[in-house]
Amino acid sequence: MKYVLVTGGVVSGLGKGVTASSIGVILMACGLRITSIKIDPYLNMDAGTMSPFEHGEVFVLDDGGEVDLDLGNYERFLDVTLTRDNNITTGKIYQSVLESERRGNYLGKTVQVVPHITDAIKNWIESVSAIPVDGKEGPPDVCVIELGGTVGDIESMPFIEALRQLSFSVGQDNFCLIHVSLVPVLGVVGEQKTKPTQHSVRELRSLGLTPHLLACRSAKPLLESSKEKLSQFCHVPLGNILNIHDVPNIWHVPLLLQGQNAHHAILKQLNCLSVSTRPDLQEWTKRAETYDNLTNSVRIAMVGKYVGLTDSYLSVVKALLHACISCSVKPSLDWIAASDLEDESAKLTPEAHTAAWETLKNAACVLVPGGFGDRGVQGMLLAAKYARENHVPYLGICLGMQISVIEFARSILGLSKANSTEFDVNTPDPVAIFMPEGSRTHMGSTMRLGSRRTFFQTPDCISSKLYHNSEYVDERHRHRYEVNPDVVDKLEEAGLKFVGKDESGKRMEILELPSHPFYVGVQFHPEFKSRPGRPSAPFLGLILAATGRREKIHIETLHSSICRI
Repeated sequence: MKYVLVTGGVVSGLGKGVTASSIGVILMACGLRITSIKIDPYLNMDAGTMSPFEHGEVFVLDDGGEVDLDLGNYERFLDVTLTRDNNITTGKIYQSVLESERRGNYLGKTVQVVPHITDAIKNWIESVSAIPVDGKEGPPDVCVIELGGTVGDIESMPFIEALRQLSFSVGQDNFCLIHVSLVPVLGVVGEQKTKPTQHSVRELRSLGLTPHLLACRSAKPLLESSKEKLSQFCHVPLGNILNIHDVPNIWHVPLLLQGQNAHHAILKQLNCLSVSTRPDLQEWTKRAETYDNLTNSVRIAMVGKYVGLTDSYLSVVKALLHACISCSVKPSLDWIAASDLEDESAKLTPEAHTAAWETLKNAACVLVPGGFGDRGVQGMLLAAKYARENHVPYLGICLGMQISVIEFARSILGLSKANSTEFDVNTPDPVAIFMPEGSRTHMGSTMRLGSRRTFFQTPDCISSKLYHNSEYVDERHRHRYEVNPDVVDKLEEAGLKFVGKDESGKRMEILELPSHPFYVGVQFHPEFKSRPGRPSAPFLGLILAATGRREKIHIETLHSSICRI
């Protein structure tokens, strides 16, 4: 097994995930099979209980793993299906070691960070890296490992030591370290400063790891003089100093690395030049150029709770991008804080209230994504009502689907107090209820998680056509509340149709309003399986409807639009 380790220095948020994904892309383009591991040094068992404001979205895998959003980048870039074990956290490692200690596996020895924690990390990496994630048999050729945080963080010290030991045990021909660092430009001086990177590399070397390549993040291309200085003081060959400067879209990053012969430097370090081919990135080049050359755009109103941090909805944004490009338009996202639409906002913050409604009314379609808690729910209900009454294309995901059911029950069935028991446990008309098997005492991994099957109830619905007239579809879930099956008949009699259900027929998975141009709600999260060149069906339907091409929602048009990109 060959390992490529990606570390970061100076500051967080440099784009290590995109860099690691792009490295995987260019190595895959050279004919190698790739897998990925993300190491998160926090003590949480997984990302499931972490606030979207602090950590961004929680990405859900097929096996139900709630993981860091960077694994979403890996899946989208590499088109692979990862598992929960591809995300290592300090919590997972310590739990496994302590469970072994309780079983007496250490035979009375004193359990220590070295060697027991570090051995557990190495064993985890070596076992997971051998698991194929591309649907083929046999182990992958290269495992790309991203170490979260920045070098020098106290939380990451055991992982640094474990990776140092790993590099020694596998040999220099099987280990390549790429250090991502920042080269800032000070406004007063106006020159590129290499000192932060020098200090970061010095810190890394003091811990026993020497970078083979530097990936320098900067706003503008790196000057040759800056490269020479970095090479001299960081002991990295000049040809191995890569520059990842700002680009129009992230699909340019693999092309940027290829243009600097990053693949050659990595393959040379890994002694893989003889088994690799010239990189074939025609598809990536076409995709990046297609996006750059688009002129028309579509305005999408994103009505949510966590709009203050766009990473909270990263997969939704990417799914919209994939769908828009397949329809030859650029996405123009209008972020609307749901609470700004509420009547209370008109009194407290009238300017924000007016601006939010003006933005909503100027949008070509409305999307209400998932979320938890009652903040902003009234604003989401108003957005769903506006879209329903004014025939504006609407897509509700998870909470967004339940919002559309609540709004319909209140407005059409006349149940003014209809609600979800998540927001009002004493509601006389519960249209969304807590799952029977759910836990009310434990938060982590107690939801309905991972890939579940949805069966279409009728072949002539929009959703079935979007999914190529399939009888069923497998999508990823993450929710605790669901539509109350006791109110389904009343809702359907009034015109709201539940066209997708689970195998028992009691869980409502997809709803449609046949009298509306496009009014769809899904209990699952289709954004997690959207890929560049293979957009998610509900998102594609939303954009087709928003651009006035609803009549093209059938298998032939879908196939041709997907093949076009």
